[in-house]
Amino acid sequence: MLVGLLCGGHVLIEGVPGLAKTLAAKTLARLLDLDFQRIQFTPDLLPADLTGTPIYHPPSGEFRTRKGPVFTQVLLADEINRAPAKVQSALLEAMEEGQVTLGETSHRLPDPFFVLATQNPLEQEGTYPLPEAQLDRFFLKLHVDYPSREAEQRMVIAHSSGSAPTPRLRIGREQLAAAREQVREIHLAPELLDHLLDLTAASREPQRFGADQLAPLIAHGISPRGSIALARAAKALAFIRGRSYVVPDDLYSIAHPVLRHRLLLSYEAEADGHTPDQIIDQLLKTLPTP
Repeated sequence: MLVGLLCGGHVLIEGVPGLAKTLAAKTLARLLDLDFQRIQFTPDLLPADLTGTPIYHPPSGEFRTRKGPVFTQVLLADEINRAPAKVQSALLEAMEEGQVTLGETSHRLPDPFFVLATQNPLEQEGTYPLPEAQLDRFFLKLHVDYPSREAEQRMVIAHSSGSAPTPRLRIGREQLAAAREQVREIHLAPELLDHLLDLTAASREPQRFGADQLAPLIAHGISPRGSIALARAAKALAFIRGRSYVVPDDLYSIAHPVLRHRLLLSYEAEADGHTPDQIIDQLLKTLPTP
């Protein structure tokens, strides 16, 4: 989540209910002193419920703008796949353009503007799955799994005794803005850039890189947007780890969240139970580490 925020990207979180996705978003906003809004996506939601709308004011004879919950700094879009296509498109347009048009007036969104969208991978009734082209707009896709037994034990004890920690402000908005500038200055060596480009190229033409067995499993490879996102995410991760340069482990650590929703598998691969993460693992093993 911090990598996405530092890079100015947005994050899609996939996981079953009850894994504290909402709590994580609220905690992040409080730690960084950012405004937070949550909207529950439902099938009857309208774009205006998200973006707002001009409202006529009879005494003055003017239209006044009522801004929706999208005008915040950290927006939790809960169960985004429950909203119809028009609402999804309205949110994705705001994510891409950084502004919302209400009537004839365009309104800039706050800076930073960070969207955390969640979706439930199990329950598919009454849902509108995000098309692949819209998934590609998300900077990262995270999988949240069940916690370990030890972690869950600590959670149960903390909540049952009322001793759950309260997040406190750690980094102000000015420090966050400065950190985002520093991330851009992180050094990515030419050899690592070539390695990154080989990885995305291998997803498009696996035969050229000696991965013939992967060709039938990949329907569409990773787009150039994926290459850009991987480079930026690796820089942000290096910054978080306290380095001014990227090492191969930064690329490998962040490759799956950046690429898993940008790699489209063939029907045969899905029928055989392959996942994008498995294909990414095989691509990484195929290419020699610089």
